[in-house]
Amino acid sequence: MSTRFVVGVTGGIGSGKSAVTDRFAAAGVAVVDADRAARAVVEPGTPGLDAIAKHFGPGIIDSEGRLDRAALRRLVFENPEARRWLEQLTHPLIGEQIARELAAVTSAYCIVSSPLLLETRQRDLADVIVVVDVPEAVQLARTMARDNNDEALVRNIMDAQLSRQERLEGADIVIDNSGTLEALDERVAELHGEFLARAELAR
Repeated sequence: MSTRFVVGVTGGIGSGKSAVTDRFAAAGVAVVDADRAARAVVEPGTPGLDAIAKHFGPGIIDSEGRLDRAALRRLVFENPEARRWLEQLTHPLIGEQIARELAAVTSAYCIVSSPLLLETRQRDLADVIVVVDVPEAVQLARTMARDNNDEALVRNIMDAQLSRQERLEGADIVIDNSGTLEALDERVAELHGEFLARAELAR
């Protein structure tokens, strides 16, 4: 496990976590992305994908032998029992993948970006927790436009996540991402300086 200063970044769907972490990455900060880890543990040939196909049937695999993520998303967000089964399978696998990536970090500090940071033991990895926040109406509009999903599905996804209030209560630092990109640039630059200083003190 890395002993470096770790910043956990989270936020609801459509909040713009990627816009935030992309800016840290551009400043030379290693970003360990739980969504990327989640994809890695269900790549073709992995035990994770084999278990999912066995449980949900071969229809969950596309013509190229890869996980049909859209079909799985619809299935689990309409079926809480299916979602619980999937989480019990994948959360430990994702945790192991994140740990491997953290161990390889060489930057002064690093980011762990995860939509489930506060809901899972991933929060224990972070020295400080940053929540990217926008109003729920903005989450809804951005996600519908980005993923071409209907409103009902997006609301189901939002309902399955922590509420906005719960995320804010779990935050050490909040980034308001409802403003301009210039404002976001300034906020990230400010925090980057703060985290470099804190990482130096933590060494």
